[in-house]
Amino acid sequence: MKALEVKNISKIFPDKTKALEDISFSIEQGEFCVIAGSNGSGKSVLMSLIAGLDEPTGGTIDLFGNSAGLVFQDADSQILGETPEEDVSFGAKNYGLKKDELKQCVESSLEQVGLLHKKNAYARSLSGGEKRRLAVAGILAINRSVIIFDEPFANLDWPGVKQVCMILKKLKEEKKTIIVLTHELEKILALAERFIVLDKGKIRFDGSPQEGLSQNLEQWSIRNPITQYSSLKDLLWL
Repeated sequence: MKALEVKNISKIFPDKTKALEDISFSIEQGEFCVIAGSNGSGKSVLMSLIAGLDEPTGGTIDLFGNSAGLVFQDADSQILGETPEEDVSFGAKNYGLKKDELKQCVESSLEQVGLLHKKNAYARSLSGGEKRRLAVAGILAINRSVIIFDEPFANLDWPGVKQVCMILKKLKEEKKTIIVLTHELEKILALAERFIVLDKGKIRFDGSPQEGLSQNLEQWSIRNPITQYSSLKDLLWL
């Protein structure tokens, strides 16, 4: 069953810059998809359209659920509450939950990402990896049908990368529909069932990770991690 269908999407900005051209693909429920592309490839523009933060110039996007939740590259920009508990409550309150239901929803979401013990901490004092996990908790609390991660390893140290990989692995095991935008394939590609390459606003490859690694990725300014790692199963930083 489909979770997302993108049909003939284009995006042209007022200055006539063409960010996306005739993009079409669909993602199944529970599928883990990595979308790779260099800076300027159009992947962040595409995800902002899927998340409903912007409108396409042409084409349609259908989400077969409520909507998509986006974990921003800059995790600090997504923090709205003083504490993790307040932050996760911010979105969940809009669902009209009663006080006890809201508390249970927030605590369950924080527990899922391993932050319940820090629910009363100062949210901005969390590590980079914890801030991304907090963003995931906020999305889980409002039950988004698709979770999108935009460059989830940006500016993280090794412990932070490991935390993000662990939560991605957990979400996959829970059959969540996941889209990860990254050029750092060596950190996460082993979890993916689907691999899409964007370049200059167009899809250049769409298939399995194993098939993708046999492509000349360098022609699209993507480093092939198999030059450093022996096989696909090694491409996960845990």
